[in-house]
Amino acid sequence: MQLKKLSALALSAALVISLAACGGGGNPSEQPSDKPSDNPPAATQEITLWTYPIGKWGDQATVEALTAGFTAETGIKVNVEFLAYGDGDDKVNAAITSKSTPDLIMEGPERLVANWGANGYLVDLADMLDDEDKAEINAAALNACTTADGKVYEYPVVMTAHCMAVNLDAFKAAGADQYLDLETRTWTTENFIKAVEALYAHFGDTVGAVYCTGQGGDQGTRALINNMYGGTFTDAEHTKYTWDDPLNIKALEQLKSMDGIAFDASLDGGKEIAKFYQGVLKMAFCWNIAQQLDPNQAGTGAEKTITGEEIAFMAFPTESGDPKLQGGIWGFGIFNNGDDARIEASKKFIKYMADSAATVDAVKAASYFPVRSAAEGTNLSDVWADDAIMNEYQVLMPYLGDYYQITKGWAGARTEWWTMLQKVGAGEDIATTVATYAEKANTAAAN
Repeated sequence: MQLKKLSALALSAALVISLAACGGGGNPSEQPSDKPSDNPPAATQEITLWTYPIGKWGDQATVEALTAGFTAETGIKVNVEFLAYGDGDDKVNAAITSKSTPDLIMEGPERLVANWGANGYLVDLADMLDDEDKAEINAAALNACTTADGKVYEYPVVMTAHCMAVNLDAFKAAGADQYLDLETRTWTTENFIKAVEALYAHFGDTVGAVYCTGQGGDQGTRALINNMYGGTFTDAEHTKYTWDDPLNIKALEQLKSMDGIAFDASLDGGKEIAKFYQGVLKMAFCWNIAQQLDPNQAGTGAEKTITGEEIAFMAFPTESGDPKLQGGIWGFGIFNNGDDARIEASKKFIKYMADSAATVDAVKAASYFPVRSAAEGTNLSDVWADDAIMNEYQVLMPYLGDYYQITKGWAGARTEWWTMLQKVGAGEDIATTVATYAEKANTAAAN
């Protein structure tokens, strides 16, 4: 499919980035198509849902239409409270303390699995998944929602994959477009190095930045460094941080040695994107579907001075040809309030939204991609067939890698990561610096 021009990206659907994850909530989408019955059955039971702003799951009108369809079918009324990322965690934690938690919560594995689930507040949903469900759900997404001992604290609904982007016009001007595979959206580490060399030779300045002023958009730097030579960030069991992997050290040494690549302690992911929009940088390591849909509405707060350049989204370069992309996964958990009837009603809600004909509307409301290929006979692979960019972007979904953000001590590890990058950028010995900060992350996680 022909790439879309940036100037033509003023679409009716515009998404807003959360720079902490370079792709968070606030992403508008279509209104659900299912209409509630004119004469829905009287509600026989009530349950409560708290939801973070995951696309239009943060929009009252959209969610009311979705829940009205559920009520019409089941007679169960759903009361909804909308959380903000700024204080949502505080509200949930206060509700846990006061034993006034909602029945349902919608968010990602960092909160549902690694936090509230691990601490014993959520219901194990493993009994909701049969062999057919497990075959239909993306393996990486399901794994992220499942603990080492098999408990499922989140029933996943939607996902996305973070990636990088290149200014294709600049690549063509430098003769570097030959190093991109625009069919698979992949490229090799060798070709990435050649492309940077060509861009630097043509433009004579920095073309890509390893940003490290803070954690904003840090999934981009992690994925870049891990993918280049196949390094890891944590072990497979998510028990410790492994970014002192020699393959990561090799990647850092390669990046540090390259003309055209800067370690920039003045930038985070949002500021990097702004410089990319302005034409200063020719590639961005912090990218996702939000920017691809409409960069001018992507919420960085900076003016975009380039218009007309072709922006091509790409997986991160790999030596193996098998990229592992960082992703976002969102779904539902159930708080264990001791009321079996409300728990059962909450499971019906999850089944309706995540595994029924209504799942199409639930997915479109989130403005992301379904985690499963089908839902009770409804094909979900063509959910975005009517949206050229969303449909094209789905080529990245099979590249979704390990969701290691559920490792203990995650918040502290992020700080150690960007601090380490600053030290590397300042010229400190790479192997020693990497080992030091990986050890700090592991020590903090163990305490």
